Amino acid sequence: MKSAIQDEIRELMDKVMDRVLNTDPFVPEKHRSNRPLYAALVPDEIFKGSHFERRFVTPFGGIWENLAVIAANHGIGKGDRGKMIDGVVSEKRLHRISRVLNRLEHKKRGDTSIYPDWENELSYILEGKGEPIPTSVKCDLFVENFTSDECYAFELKAPLPNSDQTKVSKEKIFKLLAMDPCHVENAYYALPYNPYGAKEDYQWSFPERWFNMQKDPVVLIGDEFWEKIGGVGTYKAFIDAVNEIGKEYRDRIYREYLGIEPPEETGHYQL
Repeated sequence: MKSAIQDEIRELMDKVMDRVLNTDPFVPEKHRSNRPLYAALVPDEIFKGSHFERRFVTPFGGIWENLAVIAANHGIGKGDRGKMIDGVVSEKRLHRISRVLNRLEHKKRGDTSIYPDWENELSYILEGKGEPIPTSVKCDLFVENFTSDECYAFELKAPLPNSDQTKVSKEKIFKLLAMDPCHVENAYYALPYNPYGAKEDYQWSFPERWFNMQKDPVVLIGDEFWEKIGGVGTYKAFIDAVNEIGKEYRDRIYREYLGIEPPEETGHYQL
C-alpha cells in the first residue's frame, strides 16, 4: 500500500516538475513585460514561487480521492471515485432533509437551540413516508468491503472545507441513507487529516455549521477515515509514504526550480 501511494504521488510530482522546468517555465523577461509595475516593486523570485504553486495545485486537486482508492484496493476491498448511486427517496423524507438543512443555514446568531445533531436529524428524516421519488447521488468515494460484503459512501473533502461544500455533502449523505432500499451500509463526511491534531481539537468553523465535528458518528477525520477504508495501520502507511519522499522533492524544487541550495535544517516538515 505504501509503495502504491508513493507511486501515485511521484507520478503527479514528476509531471509538475517537468512542466515548470520544461514545458511551462517561469520566464523573467515575459513576467516583466506583462507586469512591469509588479516587477519594479517585487523580486522575480516571489512570482516564480506563485508560478509553481498554480501549476502544482491543479493536478493535485483529486489527490485525496486517488490515494483513498489505492488504500481501499490494498486494504478492505475495492474503491471507486465518483460512483453514481441511483435509488428512491420518499417525498416527505426529501422535504424533511430540506427542512433540517434550512434550519441550520438560517438560524439566528446566538441561537443555541439549533445546532447539528446527526442522530436526531437522521431519525426525524427517516420517519417521513410518502410517494417514492427517483433520486441519484454521486459519491466522492465508494468502497466495498470484501470481507463483510458491506458498502460505504464518503464525501471526502480537504481538511479546511467551506460551508457550501459541507452543506452539499450533508444533503448527499442524508439522501443516501434515506433511500429505500438503502444501497450502503453507511455514508460518511471524511477529512483526510486533521491540521489541529486530535479530533476533539478540530476548530475550523465552516463545517461546524453543519456537523458536530467532534461527536457526530458520521464524521471521520484522519486515522478514522484511512483505517475505515484500509484497515488498521493504513494511516501510518499513508503518513510514512508521504514523509519518505517529501524531502526528495523539496530538495529538487530548491535546486532545479529555484536554483539555490536547500537551507540547512535540523529536520524538514512532515505530515
